[in-house]
Amino acid sequence: MKTIHNTILFVKEKLQNAEGGHDWFHIERVYNNALLIADSEKCDLEVVKLAALLHDIADSKFHDGDESIGPKIAREFLILQDIADDKINHIISIIENMSFKGGRFEAKFHSKELEIVQDADRLDAIGAIGIARAFNYGGFKNRPLYNPNIQPNLNMSKEEYKNSESPTLNHFYEKLLLLKDKMNTETGKKIAQKRHDFMVIFLGQFYAEWDGEA
Repeated sequence: MKTIHNTILFVKEKLQNAEGGHDWFHIERVYNNALLIADSEKCDLEVVKLAALLHDIADSKFHDGDESIGPKIAREFLILQDIADDKINHIISIIENMSFKGGRFEAKFHSKELEIVQDADRLDAIGAIGIARAFNYGGFKNRPLYNPNIQPNLNMSKEEYKNSESPTLNHFYEKLLLLKDKMNTETGKKIAQKRHDFMVIFLGQFYAEWDGEA
């Protein structure tokens, strides 16, 4: 499909200098995850594909917390592709409502397509890839790997979550280990359980090595 091809080229160009955990390869993985999940769901596949490709076109983490830039860029691009207005609105609503935001964000929009793309994105935040992405971003922000004197904050507001500078390991408890129980689809839940279990094993090994036990 020409629109999908154009979108891939657009996203690759926009993210060519992106941080390693939010680059084109992240988008590609989320796109593939979404296709896998959508195969077992009744949905508008074009909406799923376009939302997956455009969901991180301008992540607010890299734009001073401004959550409006990504949807704006995505909308302007989709208009140029002659996508129907109702589909554009659906895709933008997915982009605006799929983020974790500290787990205290209540989505104002719901659709099967949102559930699929949200699960696809969350799967890329856990497991081996999720671990790699977490530490890559922590290094990008010059955060410590771990500090036993700084405990995870499980009651952060959306703003506190966005502005947190806590050690990378805390992020596992503040987000990554919570995602398994926030999956929407059966396929997403099944894959998430396996990736969650791997993170638990990793954390056990991390603490053992930190304490000189292994």
